Amino acid sequence: MAIDEDKLNQLIGQFVTDFGASMHGATVVMGDKLGLYKALADRGPVTGADLAEQTGYDVRLVEEWLNAQFVSGYCEYDPSTATFHLTDEQAAVLADESTPAFLAGAMTIAASVYKDEESIRNAFVTGKGLGWHEHTHDLFHGTERLFKPGYLGNLVSSWIPALDGVEAKLEAGAKVADIGCGHGSSTILLAQQYPNAEIVGFDYHEASIETARKRAAEAGVSDRVRFEVGSAQDFPGAQYDLVCIFDALHDMGDPVGAARHIRDSLAEDGTWLLVEPMAVEGLEHNVNPVSRIFYAGAVGICTPAAEAQAGGFALGNQVSDNQWQALLGDAGYTRFRRATETPFNRVFEVRK
Repeated sequence: MAIDEDKLNQLIGQFVTDFGASMHGATVVMGDKLGLYKALADRGPVTGADLAEQTGYDVRLVEEWLNAQFVSGYCEYDPSTATFHLTDEQAAVLADESTPAFLAGAMTIAASVYKDEESIRNAFVTGKGLGWHEHTHDLFHGTERLFKPGYLGNLVSSWIPALDGVEAKLEAGAKVADIGCGHGSSTILLAQQYPNAEIVGFDYHEASIETARKRAAEAGVSDRVRFEVGSAQDFPGAQYDLVCIFDALHDMGDPVGAARHIRDSLAEDGTWLLVEPMAVEGLEHNVNPVSRIFYAGAVGICTPAAEAQAGGFALGNQVSDNQWQALLGDAGYTRFRRATETPFNRVFEVRK
């Protein structure tokens, strides 16, 4: 072996950085679930002992948690007073769930992959996949808390307006189906914004539907949104003015079959809002921090989910525009365009 020492040291440095990030991710999950970030945002600057007293948690563990946050750049420390606090930017990302910048919940998804590692590894051996419903609850909870800020920041302000004629229909009272709705964040937001619309969320995962109903009641929109168990291949109803799928089509074993069922369910001038992870053509062109997250998610979540279903597809989540256009063409659609995008998502308008 002719090892290049510079390249070796560079790789070791990258690995050490990744190792630190992987270890630190668990402290983010703890801080998020224990409410430590919110307490620090509300009560800082505080010493570790003060924060422990205010939250009722163990002093030494709170102190070490704060130390870990500071050295990772997740909080600030004043050595003159031995106090910690969050900047406004840190609070937005780590403590304030009402802002589109909130990301702390994302680490719960990462935690779920570690918890499910044995089951995912077994899927490599058996080829039978791992269904969404077979994951730990952290995946469902983390997905809700990662995606909700994105919906708050984009769904009604930019995604819906980017679709031809859809916003006017929603305001007048459109019929809407949100497929793969999970805990219902997107569905509830649509109901809040468009009170005249008839909106129903579908998901094959019964436990998620139960949670979505609770979320709707908490949001005060149970009178104008409902949630039902149903998959993308068999959800009931027809003549929908708008069908939505947010980051879920690639998880399906039969996305073409789902697309055909959606087409049959759309009104003649109906629109399918299809949101998928950001990706471009060619693996070599997807080398960036966002695609790195998505490819890792494809290994642990998306591809096993598709393999656990009938249909013969296992797309992963980095499907190019051209691939989607071809697949949807096979399902009978004639109009497909990228309506808008974010650094994390592509937003497609699909019509018959």
